[in-house]
Amino acid sequence: MEHQHKYDNQGKQLCCNQVEKIYDNAGAKSLLHHSHDEHGHSHDHDGHTSNIRLFLPTVLSLLLLLCAICFDHFLQASWFVGYIRIAWFFIAYLLVGFSVLKEAFESIVKGDIFSEFLLMGIATIGAFAIGEFEEGVTVMLFYSIGEIFQTIAVKRAKLNIKTLIDQRPDTANILVNNQIQSLKAEDVNIGDIVQLKPGEKLALDGELLSDNASFNTAALTGESKPDTKVKGDVVLAGMINLHTIAQVKITTTYTDSKLSKIINMIQDATTHKAPTELFIRKFARIYTPIVVLLAVMICFLPAIFISNYQFKDWLYRSLIFLVISCPCALVISIPLGYFGGIGAASRNGILFKGSNFLDKLASIQHVVMDKTGTLTKGVFKVQTVQVSPAFNKQEILDLVNATESHSTHPVASAIHQFVGEINSTIQLQEVEEISGHGLKALHNNKMLLVGNFKLLNKFNIAHTVDPNAITDTVIAIALDNLFVGFITIADEIKDDAQKAIKRLHQMHVQTTMLSGDKSTVVQRVASSLQINNAFGDLLPEDKVNKVKEIKSKNESVAFVGDGVNDAPVVALSDVGIAMGGLGSDATIETADVVIQNDEPSKIATAIQIGKQTKKIVWQNISLAFAVKLIVLLLGAGGVATMWEAVFADVGVALLAIVNAVRIQQMKFDK
Repeated sequence: MEHQHKYDNQGKQLCCNQVEKIYDNAGAKSLLHHSHDEHGHSHDHDGHTSNIRLFLPTVLSLLLLLCAICFDHFLQASWFVGYIRIAWFFIAYLLVGFSVLKEAFESIVKGDIFSEFLLMGIATIGAFAIGEFEEGVTVMLFYSIGEIFQTIAVKRAKLNIKTLIDQRPDTANILVNNQIQSLKAEDVNIGDIVQLKPGEKLALDGELLSDNASFNTAALTGESKPDTKVKGDVVLAGMINLHTIAQVKITTTYTDSKLSKIINMIQDATTHKAPTELFIRKFARIYTPIVVLLAVMICFLPAIFISNYQFKDWLYRSLIFLVISCPCALVISIPLGYFGGIGAASRNGILFKGSNFLDKLASIQHVVMDKTGTLTKGVFKVQTVQVSPAFNKQEILDLVNATESHSTHPVASAIHQFVGEINSTIQLQEVEEISGHGLKALHNNKMLLVGNFKLLNKFNIAHTVDPNAITDTVIAIALDNLFVGFITIADEIKDDAQKAIKRLHQMHVQTTMLSGDKSTVVQRVASSLQINNAFGDLLPEDKVNKVKEIKSKNESVAFVGDGVNDAPVVALSDVGIAMGGLGSDATIETADVVIQNDEPSKIATAIQIGKQTKKIVWQNISLAFAVKLIVLLLGAGGVATMWEAVFADVGVALLAIVNAVRIQQMKFDK
C-alpha cells in the first residue's frame, strides 16, 4: 500500500508537470508567479493553501492602503506623518510590488530588459520618488488584482486539462491463469486481458471480449450518455465501465492509446501560435523600448522649449505615460482568448492541435467531406447476395470473408458480420489492397478479386451488370478471371448529418462531398442532405485533385475524413479535420482538428468556436489600443492623472480577461 501511495503521488506530480508544460509553452508562466512556491510547483491539488497565498498579500495591501487614506483624508491623524507615513505606504507597496520587481530583475538578468514588469517598476518607484505614495501603491495593487483574475482564469483552464490527463488510470487489473494481477498500465502488454469492475476506467485501448458492456465515454467524446458495446467492438482508454464486469483484450500499448494521443495533441497545441498571437508578442518587444524612450523624452525635452519647466510635473507625466503604455492587456488576454477557444472546443469533443487552426477555421469558405464514416455511420449491412449458379454460394462467401479480413474498411466488418467466423481451411496468398478498387489475392493459384466494378474492369473481367442501376454499394467478385457475382451493402446517414449541413449553409460555407463509393449512392446521400456538390467513384488522387481545384479558386478549404485514404487530402487542405472515434490513426495524426465523437454537426461547432475566438481576441486588441491611445495623449498633455493611467492599464486588462473567459461559458450547439 505504501508503494502504491508513492506511485499515485508520482502520477499526480507527473500530471501537474504535464499541465505546467502546457501553460509554460504558452508564455503564461510569468502570469502565475503568485500561485507557485519557491520550487516552481503548482499547488492546484492543495487549493486552500494556494488560494491563501494568492489572495493574502493583495488583501493586506488593500487594507493598509484604505487605512492610510482614512488617516490622511478623513481622520487627519497627527501621528501619520513623516517616516511613519512613508513606511506604511512602503509596506503596502512591497506586499504587491515585490514579486513584480523580482520579475523585472530576473528578466533583465536573462537579457529581456524592456518587459512590462520593468515599466511597472519604474513608474511606481518614480511615483514614490515624487511623493505620490497612494498612486504608486494603487498601480501595483490593481496590477496584482489583475493577476489574480488571470491566475483564476488560467487555473480553471488548467483544471479542465488536468481532469483529462487524470482519465488515464495508472494501473490495470489483468487476468493471469484466472487470477487478477494489478500492474502498472505501462507494463501491460498487447494481448493481455484486462478485467474491469463497474465504475473502473480502462487504462489502454482494446477489444471487448464480454458479450456486451456499457461505458461512459465522456473523457473521449465530451458526452456522458452511456455507449453500449458488444463483443468484438473497440473500447478506448479513459472509458468507464458502468454496470457489469467486463473483459477487454488489449490491442495497443499505454503510450499509443487514443487518450494518450489526445493528451499529446493538447500539450502540443500551445506550441502552434496563431498569427495574431505571434504578431502581438513581436510587437510588444519593439513597442516597449520605444515607450521607455518616449517617456524619457517627455520628462526632459520640455526643458529645452518651456521657460517655466517643472521637473516634478514632467516626471509625473512621463510616469503616467509608462503606466498607460504597459502592454499587459494584450500579452495577457490574447493567449487567454486562444486558451478559452481550445478549452471550449475540448468540452465540445473537439481537439485543436494549435491556436493557429482556430484562426484558420474561422475564415473557412468551403468544407469538403468524405462520405463513409463522416456523414454516414460507416456501419454497413449486407442487403443482397447474387452468385452465379456455376459457383457454390457458401464457398464464395467464405472466400470473400477471408479476403476482407485483410482490410480495415467498414465493408469488411459488414461481410464478416453477415458470413460469420472465417473458414480456417481457406489459404490465401499474395493478398494485396489496390487503393480505391478493392482486394486481390491468390486462392489455389487462381486470382480472386473482391472490390468494386472498377477492379474488375482493371483486370478485364467480363460481366453484364450495370452497377449504376444498383442504388446500394456493390462488392463485385471474380475468381479465375470469371465474374462470380456481387454483394450489395447499405450504409446509414448519421443522425445529425442534415443538421450539420444546414448549420454550415447558415454560416455561408459551401459544402462538397467526395467519395470512392459509386456515384449513384453518393448522389442519393448528397440529395438527402442538400449538399452543394458531390462526386463519387473517386480514387485518393482524384480527391486530392478536386481539393486542388477548389483551392485554385482562392477559397480556403477544410477537409473532413476518417480513412487512411483521406490522409493525403487532409494534409493538402487549409484545415484538415479527422473523425476521431472511427478514424484511422494516420488521418488523426495528419489532421489539424479532431472530432472525438464522430458527429458531423461538430464541424459547424468547430467553425463557430474559431469565429468567436477570433472575434474576442480582436475585441481585446481594439479595446486595449483605443483606450491606451486616448489616455496616452491625455497623459502627455497633462490632463490624465495616475488614476486614469491605472484604468488604461489594469482596468483594460481586467476587461479583456473577463471578455476572454466569456468564450468558455458559450453554447455552440445551435
